Amino acid sequence: MARYYDRVELPIELRRTFSVYDRLRELGIGLGAAGDQVALLSSQRIASVVFSESGLVYLSGGAAGLPPVDDLDASVAAASESGGSIADRHLATLHWALACGDEGADLDDVLYPVKVLGMVVSPSEGPFLRAPEVVNGYSGRWHSVFGGSLSTYARHGQDPGGFSGMHTRSAIAGFEGRFALECEVIVAIPAELARLIIGRRGWLYPLPDPIRARLADDGRAGPVEANP
Repeated sequence: MARYYDRVELPIELRRTFSVYDRLRELGIGLGAAGDQVALLSSQRIASVVFSESGLVYLSGGAAGLPPVDDLDASVAAASESGGSIADRHLATLHWALACGDEGADLDDVLYPVKVLGMVVSPSEGPFLRAPEVVNGYSGRWHSVFGGSLSTYARHGQDPGGFSGMHTRSAIAGFEGRFALECEVIVAIPAELARLIIGRRGWLYPLPDPIRARLADDGRAGPVEANP
């Protein structure tokens, strides 16, 4: 496991014993190439990721799917599947946000997701009561990658990999939009790692242009290849 994760005190019963990247491979989830993923901050209007010194990492919302979502099983299933694709993009973003510096960090240093907010586009006249089912597609992907009761590896709610993907959550419906679902997530990494990242390259991802230029000139950083 990654070195920062190993130095955090966790109950032995809750400590992961597998590499997140092994599960990503088994699930067929790709992380993309550095050239495609590590953009310049000047090319974006908002940050994709913000690190805090506490170790909380905030990811901007991602959206997918075709609106609107209604109570039909097929509609709920399609919107839930779009949640999995949003989670895949968030996992790729988080990987590169952790790995684009020279700290030696990656997804194996993630302690756990903390909070998910899922917003379902269902602008109908009557109430839509299946928002949790829709957002389960997003939550389930985090469970599958890090461990949890909604995991594809779980049997009767028990994942042999543990509970590191489980999180608190809000699932809200009634929004209007050009997508079926938008999700955002807050994750926790070791505070030691968060402070190191902020001190070396700042709290923003993508890297601010002058920070990226300085690290490139120093030969210290540069996007790394995804953990195979």
